Amino acid sequence: MSTLYNLKKRIWFVFIAIIIFRIGSFIPIPGINIKVLEQFLIHQNSSLLTMFNIFSGGSLNRVSVFTLGVMPYISSSIIIQLLTLIFSHLRNLKKEGEAGNKKINQYTKYLTLLLSIIQSISVIVGLPFIPGMQNIFIFTDFYFYVIAVISLVTGTIFLMWLGEFITEKGLGNGTSLIIFFGIVATLPVSIKQTISVMHINHFSILYMIFISLIMFVAIFIVVFLEKSQRKITVCYARRQQGRRIYASHHSFLPLKINMAGVVPVIFSSSLILFASIIVTYCRYIFGNFIYLIKFFDFFKFNHSIYVIINIILIVFFCFFYTNIMFNVRDTATNLKKSGAFLPGIRPGIRTEQYIKKIVLKLTTIGSVYTVFICLVPDIMREWFKVPFYFGGTSLLIVVVVLMEFIIQIQTLMMSTQYKKILKKANLYLKN
Repeated sequence: MSTLYNLKKRIWFVFIAIIIFRIGSFIPIPGINIKVLEQFLIHQNSSLLTMFNIFSGGSLNRVSVFTLGVMPYISSSIIIQLLTLIFSHLRNLKKEGEAGNKKINQYTKYLTLLLSIIQSISVIVGLPFIPGMQNIFIFTDFYFYVIAVISLVTGTIFLMWLGEFITEKGLGNGTSLIIFFGIVATLPVSIKQTISVMHINHFSILYMIFISLIMFVAIFIVVFLEKSQRKITVCYARRQQGRRIYASHHSFLPLKINMAGVVPVIFSSSLILFASIIVTYCRYIFGNFIYLIKFFDFFKFNHSIYVIINIILIVFFCFFYTNIMFNVRDTATNLKKSGAFLPGIRPGIRTEQYIKKIVLKLTTIGSVYTVFICLVPDIMREWFKVPFYFGGTSLLIVVVVLMEFIIQIQTLMMSTQYKKILKKANLYLKN
């Protein structure tokens, strides 16, 4: 009963935290010209800002204190993890366990503060140079810029704290849930815009059913592959304890096809958005430099360079994050220490090579599947001329995060049922 109460408490905590996040996304930065902002929203067609706006839950459209979202925190996490591979100090901290992870987490927060300051300055400086937002600010003095930057930085730090608090006291990964609800908040408007444009262009009912079927198949592929596993048979030799001999038995080592989950998609999107903000800032410094404008256009959704960069980043982070999450050498060593072995494979180096080969194949399949799902709406825009207002990145994040959230709820509910069974059998002891 206490576990069920704990589950309800966690769900309510997530619910209240998301309400706070949504309320904050409607609080604008002081000194914003609302009339200019409303006119911009009517005529908005900027590809660069679309993803930024989706990930912040529409905060960019309202120029709220949560405009940057959790992207600086994700960017700093990427940088720290990359630096872990380079610097031995960070590698040693990671090996220290919980104490080392706390120290690395502290470095991540400091870097988040630095990146949020850089990105907030870039956003505040770059917004008036977006077509249609030249008079977005009522005041343009020094004090306004200081207040605006402090507001954006405070919003990002608050979301970082809120995400960690959700992870600790709520359900699932707090940062992923914030991004998830930010995307879900913009989905009704995106679906409505897509349907209205399809209606204006006089798409037939059969055509719309066909498009819906493709999207359903894409969601089915995500659910199917995210739950799929490659089971490696693990055998245990006979062992003797005192006079008793225990017979050999076998179990399975389950390996997910997509071990990295939705992290590569979030990481790649975060890096592209960070690069876009920096380019906007550079465009302000160097003026209307023709080559810089061409480079700026590379980050548009419909540009081939953007698609190629996005694919490369997703594939890279699929392999990179899988390598971090699943250490093949440690797995092979632990199997050897526990007296386990793979049928027909020698313990030690041979087992490590065998598992590494399987993980490489699974990660390759997972990266191809992730790229395909992220490009489905782009392919449909190009082949079927469907004016989608939401992308495959959003689709993948929504489905995967929702699955992880449901799985965690089911796990807590199962633990409640097991405790009831043990209590009935008088095997459950209260601490």
